[in-house]
Formats: sequence, C-alpha cells, structure tokens
Amino acid sequence: MFKKGKKIYFVANVEFTVINFLLNHIRTLSQHYDLTVICNTDNNAFLKKQGLNIKVIPLKISRNIHLINDVYCLIRLVLIFLKNRPDVVHSISPKSGLLTMIASFVCCVPIRIHTFTGQVWVNLKGFSKKFLKFFDILISTLSTHNIVDSESQRKFLIKEKVLNLNKSFVFGSGSVSGVNLKKFKENKIFSSEVRRRLKIPINSLVYLYLGRLNKDKGVLDLAKCFSRISTKNCFLLVVGPDEGNYVKKIKIINKDKLLNIRFIGLTENPEKYLSASNILCLPSYREGFGNVIIEAASMGVPSIGSNIYGITDAIIDNKTGLLHKPGDIRAMVNYFERLAKDEKLLKDLGKEAKKRALRDFDSNLLVNYWLDFYKLIL
Repeated sequence: MFKKGKKIYFVANVEFTVINFLLNHIRTLSQHYDLTVICNTDNNAFLKKQGLNIKVIPLKISRNIHLINDVYCLIRLVLIFLKNRPDVVHSISPKSGLLTMIASFVCCVPIRIHTFTGQVWVNLKGFSKKFLKFFDILISTLSTHNIVDSESQRKFLIKEKVLNLNKSFVFGSGSVSGVNLKKFKENKIFSSEVRRRLKIPINSLVYLYLGRLNKDKGVLDLAKCFSRISTKNCFLLVVGPDEGNYVKKIKIINKDKLLNIRFIGLTENPEKYLSASNILCLPSYREGFGNVIIEAASMGVPSIGSNIYGITDAIIDNKTGLLHKPGDIRAMVNYFERLAKDEKLLKDLGKEAKKRALRDFDSNLLVNYWLDFYKLIL
C-alpha cells in the first residue's frame, strides 16, 4: 500500500525539463506521495497550468559553472532539505544532480536518485574532460540509485568507472519519459497546414532537424550534408533554439540552397513539424538517448542518426532508421540520397519505427516503471 505522506523532492535545472520529461511521472506520483519540484523558474505556478497542485520552489540553478551562484544554490538546497526532511530527492541534468546529491548527502536524506541523460564531457580532452567527469563520478557516489535513459549509455558509464553496476538501471527499452502517443501521431491536417504556410510543395521530400542548434548536435555537419546532396525537390526544416549563431553559419554553407531551407526557431508544437516531414536527422556527437527519434518514429517518420551510445538505443540500424559514423558527411549524403530515391525503403523504415515506438516507448509504460520503482524503494 502506498503511503501518501512520503515526501519526494524533484530537482531540475529548468522548467522546460519538468514539462517535457517529468510531467506525466509527477502527475501520477503525486496521487500517492507528497511531491515538491525545485527548478529555475520565474513562475512558481507553472504546474498549475498543467492541472497539478504541486508545490514549486524557484531556485536559479545555472546550466554552466558559476561558482558564487552554485554555492548559493547549494546552501539553499541544504536549508530546504533540513527544514522539510524529504524521504527522497530525485535530480535530473548534471548541474542540478551535482548540487542535489551533495546537499541531500549532507542532510542525510535516505534515498538519493539521479537520472543520467548524457555526458557533456564525452567528447572533451585533457583537464576539462577529467574535471567534468569527476562531477559525474561524485554524483554517482553520493546517490543511492542511478537511473540511466539508455542501456548503451549505462554500459559506457560502467566501463568508464562512473557508475556502479548494482545501483544503476534502465527502465524498459530506454528514455526518461517515452512518447505521448496522443500528441505524437500522424496528422495529415498538420502536414498540409505546415507545408502550405512554409511554401513547401506537398510532393517534396522534407528532412527535419528538431532540437537545440549547437556544435555537439552536429548541425554544421547537417548543413554541409544538405549542401552536397544532388536530390531535387527536397527541403531542410530546421526547428529549435539557436545556441551560437548557427542559423547564420548554416546559411553561409548553403548559400546556393537557401530557397530550400526553412528556419523555425523554438516551438511548442514539434508534432506539427514532424507531421510535415519525411525523415528526421540527428547527426549528434553525444546523446543520452535522443527522445526526438522515438517521437518521430511514433508518427511513422524514420531517422538518420549518428552511431553513438544513446542513439543506438533509439534507432535499430537498417530497420527503424540508418546509422552513420559521427562526422561522416559522405555517409550522410549517401543516406540522404538513398532514402530520397528508394521510396519503399523509406516507407518500410517508417513502418517498423512506428511499430517499435508504439510497442516499447508509450509514455504510459514509462510512468508505470517509475511508479513500480517508487513503490519498491518506499
């Protein structure tokens, strides 16, 4: 029997993480436990808009290292935990994880959970890599349980001596939240609406990039790839916030193909752009899982992605999508053109991707995994 009185404190860097990855989990858990959310937000009532009467404590946790602010946040977390004495603290994202695990360990919180969703240090070298890797080791050491959002990432972290085999695990086939199948489903009305608004012909092939625009996501590789493909009547749709003037860089690389590229920026309706697309592209250099891949898959859209840990859990090569070596632009061009010419392969990949997404990544499955997990530890 669940005990409503047990206190769980979730800590995340930003409101976006809570809404996009934790919302269904906390909605269900709040029916059984006393939940509080701590995150960087200017609106401590943002969960009420989602129909949740859950206490939110604003705390300006920065994404990057900021010594003075980090010390302040650490002290605040210690004071919050000492005052409220939670039974469980659960963090997600590196910075919030580091501060939360230190504070909860100092306060002797009995159950300390961190969810690993990718490593910022994996492609770094020298002191920077050792420095940031040490933080993940510290998080793992101070926690009592570690959830990882992909099995390949878990194996990598165990090999790197970051995680302990016995206190780390993956729910189901991976992902933090799975896919909301009511939201991410094929919609011809959305497809027609978006293509009409963006002046993309209905019979054109659309490659989609959906995510943050930065170097680690491989967006410049994608730009170079698109500039080299010979396929006619195709478009590139770039959707997501620009984190370093990448729109300008993509335009420079594709100066002869600008009429075939559409830049959207941040959107609250990614499903609309997925509906209007034929192929998702994620040429990332590091990824914890790649949730956008299974969101696309649930709508029958296959993916072309990097053959790296995390993405290999989201894409089954030559079955639900195609994998290429990270940074291999020649292979990317080959795959782009191959799917443009082979309509049957494109449909078969999309069909298998959708079948797997519906079977393995329904968000309700992940919610049940989380609920069973908390029932077990509490």
